[in-house]
Amino acid sequence: MILGLTGKNGAGKGAVADYLKSKGFYYYSLSDVIREEVNRRGQEITRERLTEVGNELRTRGGSGYLAHQILGRLQFDKNYVIDSFRHPEEVNVFRTSSRFCLIAVVADPSVRFMRIKARRREKDPATYENFLVAEQREAANPESERQQLEATECLADVKVTNEGSFPELHQKVQEILAQVSCKLDRPCWDEYFMRLAKVAALRSNCIKRKVAAIIVRDRRVISTGYNGTPRGTRNCYEGGCPRCNEMADSGTRLEDCLCSHGEENAIVQAAYHGVSVKDATLYTTFAPCLMCTKMIINAGIREVVYNVDYPLNEASFRLIQEAGVICRQFKVE
Repeated sequence: MILGLTGKNGAGKGAVADYLKSKGFYYYSLSDVIREEVNRRGQEITRERLTEVGNELRTRGGSGYLAHQILGRLQFDKNYVIDSFRHPEEVNVFRTSSRFCLIAVVADPSVRFMRIKARRREKDPATYENFLVAEQREAANPESERQQLEATECLADVKVTNEGSFPELHQKVQEILAQVSCKLDRPCWDEYFMRLAKVAALRSNCIKRKVAAIIVRDRRVISTGYNGTPRGTRNCYEGGCPRCNEMADSGTRLEDCLCSHGEENAIVQAAYHGVSVKDATLYTTFAPCLMCTKMIINAGIREVVYNVDYPLNEASFRLIQEAGVICRQFKVE
């Protein structure tokens, strides 16, 4: 999950973030980017200075600049809480992730002012009137790159009213976690296996094209293979294949290519380890060539799922159809 937090000064975003951190969420704030810039300049970190530099960074790098910087630091296998969304474009940047949910933490201004007074920070507004004036500057601004808190709050997927005790707040956050976790997307089996094949292709030593295949039975990977020179010989990128190293035109000098194909290697690896591939499904990053098609048919594989079409495979498709092997495309980027 990626849970974003927005809200006005004193609403309790920090309390929500602390609770989520106690649940194993990794924490970032969009303001981290601003603090790093203020520190780089050797300046004192104050709320006013952070606001000024943040507006400057948005003006220079675009309204979504801070969000882009933080989103690029996240990993897909962790839960995150991201604090300090202050502009609608920052929300739009994170909307590119299906894991994202924006939470607005809200409280009455009088409640928030009392919290601010209780923390006794030197730079905080001393009176309720000054507090409201400062808040209005952050809430909405005619200059598009500056903070737009009210517009950002309107984009929230859920709002949490925080005017009670910590246990009450924690219970509300726990309910949100239950709602969000039920909506998390998982890849379907086709996407899961095709992405595994694309990862396997990274191991290819061919310098012209990286291709890989995995063989699956009962939703379990039983063999993998990627294209490259035969076992015990020089790798393609080490000069092992003359055709590839001379960058022959596509479709030419195929008789000179020493690289085994990904599908070929996946089938051979299964045979090498004594694993039957009968009635299995083969996922490949490229549609199989004619040679691999014949191996697929004779090995008893019942289904082929390919990502990208191969330019020389009309005969392959005809033969696959004649042999009764299921063949379909499932494309992932």
